[in-house]
Amino acid sequence: MSVESADLTLECLYRHEGTRPDDVYMVQPLGNGEVRSYTWKEVVDESRRMAAYLKTQGFPPGSTISILSKNCAEFSMSNLAIWMAGHNASPIYPTLDPDTVNYILTHSESRLLFVGKLDTWDQIKPGVSDDLPRVSYPLSPPTDYPSWSDIIAATDPIEGRPTRQADDLSLIFYTSGSTGQPKGVEATFAQMAASYRGINQTFSMGTADRYISYLPMAHVMEAEVLNLMLCGGCQVFFAEALDTFVQDLQRARPTIFVSVPRLWLKFQQGVFKKMPPQKLERLLKIPILRGIVRRKVLKVLGLNQVRVAITGSAPTPPELIAWYRNLGLELLEAYGMTENFAYSHCSLPGRTRLGYVGHPFPGVECKIGESDEILVRSPATMSGYHKMPEATVEVITEDGWLHTGDQGVLDEDGRLKIIGRIKELFKTSKGKYIHPVPIENLLNASNYVELSLVSGVGQPQPLAVVVLAEEIRARKEEPTVREEVTAALKELREEINAKVAVFERLQLIVVARDEWTVENGWLTPTMKVKRAPIEKAYQPHYKEWYDSQEPVVWQG
Repeated sequence: MSVESADLTLECLYRHEGTRPDDVYMVQPLGNGEVRSYTWKEVVDESRRMAAYLKTQGFPPGSTISILSKNCAEFSMSNLAIWMAGHNASPIYPTLDPDTVNYILTHSESRLLFVGKLDTWDQIKPGVSDDLPRVSYPLSPPTDYPSWSDIIAATDPIEGRPTRQADDLSLIFYTSGSTGQPKGVEATFAQMAASYRGINQTFSMGTADRYISYLPMAHVMEAEVLNLMLCGGCQVFFAEALDTFVQDLQRARPTIFVSVPRLWLKFQQGVFKKMPPQKLERLLKIPILRGIVRRKVLKVLGLNQVRVAITGSAPTPPELIAWYRNLGLELLEAYGMTENFAYSHCSLPGRTRLGYVGHPFPGVECKIGESDEILVRSPATMSGYHKMPEATVEVITEDGWLHTGDQGVLDEDGRLKIIGRIKELFKTSKGKYIHPVPIENLLNASNYVELSLVSGVGQPQPLAVVVLAEEIRARKEEPTVREEVTAALKELREEINAKVAVFERLQLIVVARDEWTVENGWLTPTMKVKRAPIEKAYQPHYKEWYDSQEPVVWQG
């Protein structure tokens, strides 16, 4: 699949500016219920002015400029300004610790940092060198840095239509790092264009589509979707905060909605708070009521106008996908990596198969290699790891195949099923290898479980540690809750053990005392479980838990 210049991000931007300058492109909440709408003309104008300011700083062409912020309109405009000025952008997760932020800024040789909408700037700031220039956003914490608004007001826009070549570096994504030090993944404008062209061919994004941006913009999946929205001319709404998300969602009324499994699960649990699952299931079986109930539930969720619903970034329990399908929302599972701009596979409408992440996108090739490893090749594959040629050679073959590190199988129709990650395999004392992810999917399908981790290296049988669902944790003071949860988890363990191989059967389920969060370092910014720190914390207790001979154990 060749890339055409018309599909390059800046070319798409200028096209929308020229043909529909006064249409609203982005909507930014300002707090207290106020919002600011940005037209295509305004977005390009502010981006041009910031690009002109960056040009005056005298940075060498192709310099890296970093962005540290939650999602907001200025984040998107910073990317555009950086590209117009001839540089490349490096977005940084706003939840990282100062040491990791310092590593990224140093490794990327960033010349300037945009400091944006942040809750924890005082904690992060020690990781930023005092001599690194900074620019603050309107929604930034109070600083004495040059401000976006002042720069825009005082700077004339850059002249002409600054463009970039297809093979120019556009973005450096530092992986969220579920293990080890993050690597900088280099993406070019050609790779972004290939992703847009292929996904647009599949889903036909257009000017009538609306999207709400709330997943971290430093994550490749959100960056990919926002590029799709820009190139397709769609409207983008930003979420203000977790507490206002329902209102933000109702304002946006998205037609395209992308989320991660944990949030899809939280939506489901929110429905169950208002209507017990047994009652909902019963109502959905009544033909005369089914349509009314479906519409009402989806409207309450703010998803009643969604035409494309995607789940990705981590495995999604098939039971959860089936539940949304029963509601009339065909939840499509996508699969990709930072290393291929999240452009690999996706379930296709009407061709889904539960438990499979679907078919390859246009231009993507897939095959199964040694040890059942999934290999993919596409025009969206990264240029390489930034300043790490040896690591690049380890994952990309001479003929362009990307080693994903995931294991999978293909069905007769070419759909891909993820078995697990090679590095997550562990061996029991009986010499059997365990794939934790399929068992974790079975656990996560329970209404009592929010997160789980299956482990047990060197033990006769695996165990599972679970974090209880939010509404169950909220009832922890009720006298009968522990008894109820224990009985439910015993039953869940028996159900799972009847479905898996003998050597995969769970010896016990442990109820974790503490939550796993991004802040305590046990989840990545996209809420994937970080196995290493969790296992390190729990392994000293394994002997005690196994010796208890109890099917369900409560920590602490």
